[in-house]
Amino acid sequence: MSEVKNDDEILSVSKLKKSFGSNTVLSEVDLKLKKGETVVILGRSGTGKSVILKCIIGLIFPDSGSIEIFGEDFLSIKQAEKSKLRIRIGFLFQSGALYDSMTVRQNLEFPIIRQPDYKKSDLSGKVEEMLENVGLVEAIDKMPSELSGGMQKRIGLARTLMLEPEIILYDEPTTGLDPVTSNEISHLILDMQKKLDVSSLIVTHDMQCAKLVSNRIVVLKDGKFAAEGTYEELEKSDDEFVRGFFKFE
Repeated sequence: MSEVKNDDEILSVSKLKKSFGSNTVLSEVDLKLKKGETVVILGRSGTGKSVILKCIIGLIFPDSGSIEIFGEDFLSIKQAEKSKLRIRIGFLFQSGALYDSMTVRQNLEFPIIRQPDYKKSDLSGKVEEMLENVGLVEAIDKMPSELSGGMQKRIGLARTLMLEPEIILYDEPTTGLDPVTSNEISHLILDMQKKLDVSSLIVTHDMQCAKLVSNRIVVLKDGKFAAEGTYEELEKSDDEFVRGFFKFE
């Protein structure tokens, strides 16, 4: 993947801790994301990778630590200010999370019409533009049940793009997809990064996806990041745990 164009730091996570009862999931997580950069988070199942994303977006509140987004202390600012920041951050759920009772068009319109400053207008042009980005304009009036898993992921990404986010958080974007469709989704993520200059944080077990889209990879172990580097650097790591993620390539 091409190098990051801008060194401006837009997300900083420091000493993040989170436990659920007696189970400590995150013990001391530090993470930086620069403008235009794509960072992939690797780790074993159930070790807290998705918890990091949910803390960043505010779906889960950490026990301690700090999260700074666009220079703002996300954990301490008022709810109204958090809502403004969230508009600048897209979250693509593992399932795509489309509304079953809405058409594709209505799914894409929904993030816009629920904004407090929304004024009624024709959104068709913008909906079509976002669907064009993901190659699915022809699905505009279909229901989610009429779409394949890969198409639902694409529509989920198109909906995320409606608010023109500067950061996109991806939770297992290729899970449950066949290898060909997974590859298509990975290339789509890469295309959006290049076309829209978004910064991306991606949780994945898909090493082909990680290899294609990442500028940098971080490896979560025992609640902390145990390694950091490019795909090529970590593939040659002396650490057996880290190297284990690359053994089946």
